[in-house]
Order: sequence, then C-alpha cells, then structure tokens
Amino acid sequence: MWNVLRGELIKLRRPSLSISTIAAVTFVTGLVTSLLFLLVDSPSGNGERGIRIGRDVLSLPTGASLSFSNSAGLLGIVALCIFAAQTAQEYTYGTLRNLLVRQPSRMKILLGKLGAMKLFAIAMVTFSGVLAISLSYLLAGVKDISTAAWSTADARSAIAQGFVNVLLATIGYGIFGMILGLLFRSPISAISIGVIWNLIIEGLLSAFVKNIDRYFPGQLLSTVAQGGSDKISYQYALITSYSFLLAGLAIVAFLFKKRDVAN
Repeated sequence: MWNVLRGELIKLRRPSLSISTIAAVTFVTGLVTSLLFLLVDSPSGNGERGIRIGRDVLSLPTGASLSFSNSAGLLGIVALCIFAAQTAQEYTYGTLRNLLVRQPSRMKILLGKLGAMKLFAIAMVTFSGVLAISLSYLLAGVKDISTAAWSTADARSAIAQGFVNVLLATIGYGIFGMILGLLFRSPISAISIGVIWNLIIEGLLSAFVKNIDRYFPGQLLSTVAQGGSDKISYQYALITSYSFLLAGLAIVAFLFKKRDVAN
C-alpha cells in the first residue's frame, strides 16, 4: 500500500495538476474573501445566500477565519473534481491493469489512492487557509475593520477549529468524488454528475422541500465546515455525512474488487 501511496503522490505533484489546483484554490479563496470584505456595506449582503455580515461580526476573533470557512463549499467542489478524475482516469487510460501487475491487491491500491489524495487535500486546505487569512488582514485595512481581536488566543483557537472543520468537509467532498469515479469509471461523467448534484440539485430541493437538507451529504458537509448551524448540529452533520460516505465507499470498493478493470 505504501508503494501505491508514494506512486500516487508523484502523480499528484505533476505541474499540470498542482499548478491548476493552486490556481483554482487561489481564485475560489480570493473571490469569497474579497466579496466578504469589499461588500461589507452592501444592502444585498456579502455572505452566502445574501446574508449580511457586518463590521461587528468581522471584528470578532472568528473574523480572521470567516472567509476561509465560507469558501469550504467551493473548495469541496475542487476536491470532488480532483478525486473523481484521479480515480476514474485509471479506467479511461487503461493504467489500472499496469497497477495490478505491480500490486495485485485492489484494496491496497484503493487505500493507497485514498491516502495520497487525503494528503493532497491537506496541502490544498492549508494553502487556502493561509491565503484567506492573509487577504482578510489586507482587506480589513482597506475597509477600516478592526483586527485587534484577531491576534488573541480565542482567534487562534477559532482558526484551528475552522481548519479542522474545513479539512473534514473538503475530504468528505473528495470521497464523494472518488465514489462517483469508481461508480461511473469516466472522469467527465463523475465530475459533471458530482457538480450538478452538489451545486444545483441539492440546493434546489433544499429550497423547496423542508428539512430535506438533513439527508444530503453536500449540505451536511457545508454545515460541518461552518461548525454547525441553527437548523443542524455539528455532530449530526459530521456523523450523518460520513456515514453516507463510508457506506457509499464500501459499495464502490466491492464493485472495484469485482468488476473488470476495463471501462
């Protein structure tokens, strides 16, 4: 399994993937942070779904990591696409046969891939967090928002907690992408279905059907990233979302072990 892990990390360090990931994370984090601070006086709101987050909230110890937490949903979509593509392309390019020659155990290959992509997600979330906090300090000065509370012990605790929550949510989105990649064995199908489901279907159904968001993994992972909400507790969101994901991962792992290696 460790050889698979090292091999996957080499693939993930390819400039074509790493540079495009850095660009995507920079765009997502920069966009969310800029909107949060630059639109602080906008009557239309500066948060998710038109929520208005004022200067008093941004000046709190949690203000330094607020934009980082708000970008978790889009970071998750990036992770979903990467996990799905890196899993499904083994079928598309026919490289899974070569991997099985060196490592006949399919479960070791699957676990090695999952471990490598988790490490990649950690690096991605760390980069996003550093960028979000740096931009927050910069834009707070532009909009005359006090940052005195951002250097306190409470602020450091909020940053650490926010990092863990965003990381759990991002890895969860990534596992969802991996499930789709193993299920459909096509990068295009897995990515398109994953993005449509998370950005459109879950959002629409949650808007029109009461409390249905309590059973959608994407909505629950967003709640995990936020540390819980008024409607859904953090513990419920974390346990339920990962229960769905682990059940799905167990099903596709069985299919991965039994199905032919060709697409």
